[in-house]
Amino acid sequence: MGIVFRLAELLLMLVPVAGVVFAGISVWKRVQGTSAAPAPQEEQPAPANPAALWRIVTRTLEEHARTDTRWLEYELDTGKLLDFPLMTDLRAPLTTEFHKAKLRADLLRPGKAEDLVDDREAAAQYLAAVEDYTTAFDAAETEAIRRRRGDFSAEQQQRIARARSLLSVASDTAATQHEREQAYELAGKELDGLVVLPPTTRAGIERGIAGQLDG
Repeated sequence: MGIVFRLAELLLMLVPVAGVVFAGISVWKRVQGTSAAPAPQEEQPAPANPAALWRIVTRTLEEHARTDTRWLEYELDTGKLLDFPLMTDLRAPLTTEFHKAKLRADLLRPGKAEDLVDDREAAAQYLAAVEDYTTAFDAAETEAIRRRRGDFSAEQQQRIARARSLLSVASDTAATQHEREQAYELAGKELDGLVVLPPTTRAGIERGIAGQLDG
């Protein structure tokens, strides 16, 4: 019986020692494994096919141009612009987002598709910007068509209608230079506080009037 108790005491002494030994072996193996393994390398993106990237950027440039043309129809057609005045109302969130997205896409637009073939990051930024631009334009236009002039009172809608007719005279090459100038000035008074004509729209009308005078 005494031998049994001595063996038990011996085992109790050996268990902690064995635990330390095994723990040490485990740590040593992890250290060895870590030092033996090669250092992880940052994953590098696979190079894009230049021809494929060129086609994508080219299509994006075309989409950018199509959206610009859609917006230009509003800038050059005062009748359309005044039928859907929300397109220039920067108090409207969707309109603000559209104009911000257009500015960013214009800033990132390359001179030609080849300029982005060797710069995948810049290409990705441009593709995303154009997608945001077209999406924002669609949303703003849809809302503008839905609301038309519904946000204006009856009296304000009459003022916009009069301005629409006056701007038609201001853009009419058959009218005299004086008639066009006077119509443009009166239209501005009618729209004051209601609708802001884009700079391109105003410049186009003013160039037309000045051109008639120069001629």
